Amino acid sequence: MPDAAIMEDGYVLPLAVWKPDAEPRAIVLALHGFNDYRNAFASPGEFLADHGILVIAYDQRGFGDTAQRGIWPGTARLARDAATFSRLLCEQYPHQPLYLLGVSMGGAVALQIQRDAAPCLKGIILVAPAVWGWQTMPWWQSSLLYAMAHITPGLTLTGEDLHITPSDNREMLRALARDPRVIKETRVDAIYGLTDLMESAYRHGSDPDASTLLLYGEKDEIIPEGPACGLFARLPVGKGSHSRVVLYPDGYHMLLRDLQAEVVYQDILSWLADPEAAVPSGLEVGPNSRRLHALCGDRLAVTPAIHPRESFASQRE
Repeated sequence: MPDAAIMEDGYVLPLAVWKPDAEPRAIVLALHGFNDYRNAFASPGEFLADHGILVIAYDQRGFGDTAQRGIWPGTARLARDAATFSRLLCEQYPHQPLYLLGVSMGGAVALQIQRDAAPCLKGIILVAPAVWGWQTMPWWQSSLLYAMAHITPGLTLTGEDLHITPSDNREMLRALARDPRVIKETRVDAIYGLTDLMESAYRHGSDPDASTLLLYGEKDEIIPEGPACGLFARLPVGKGSHSRVVLYPDGYHMLLRDLQAEVVYQDILSWLADPEAAVPSGLEVGPNSRRLHALCGDRLAVTPAIHPRESFASQRE
């Protein structure tokens, strides 16, 4: 397996691969989150490889070791890379099922390409998918972001004053703070681009074509409950459905690197073996689950997506 993939336009995407000792029984293409890179899957990659799953992760454009690091490549380009990569893997492994594993922004990309991915795609695993788009932002926040992205697109923000806890694994968080491949200062236009991607993912998430496993931590401070619950409402969950939702009461945004991460790994492994079987954690929720309604309440109602451009247009009228 090479250490990089070259897209049709010549762009190089660095790779990380975790291979089982024997012939893999399934292939997982892993898509990392915003400002992260391929190493995000080191621990789950090793775990799944030990259980016969081949895991491949790549640095998405503008992140990790790619060219133009820190520059937002556009939703269409991110989606095209993932769709191309999935087709290449189907050609290389024609006898194994392919699954997408998308974390946060990677989950948004997975939702974006579900209809354009290769025919061998059997399922999608969404870990805290990024769906906090324009439709759930307060008007003043979306308007401010819209203005800043068009007036000072190169302005960088650190988010240090937000006081958000992404995980209970403090040692891991300290390691990320020291890792030069993790972006610490984010351009405003990249945040704007991410928000467009999240809105698109929110819209696409209503009708997944492939079997879908959605994992969300109830202590997630990155993707708020509101947009997450909106996605839950859009997923066809329940008897006869291809979608499954698992809520982790002690889980944070970085579920795959939290202190309880192996509980999540076991659920993923079980689902890969049998998408219809109950997950080992016992934390799956259905449409009438008390836990789901305790978390979401009336936010399970579907929220219409509104872009600030549309909002400004309505104000002018």
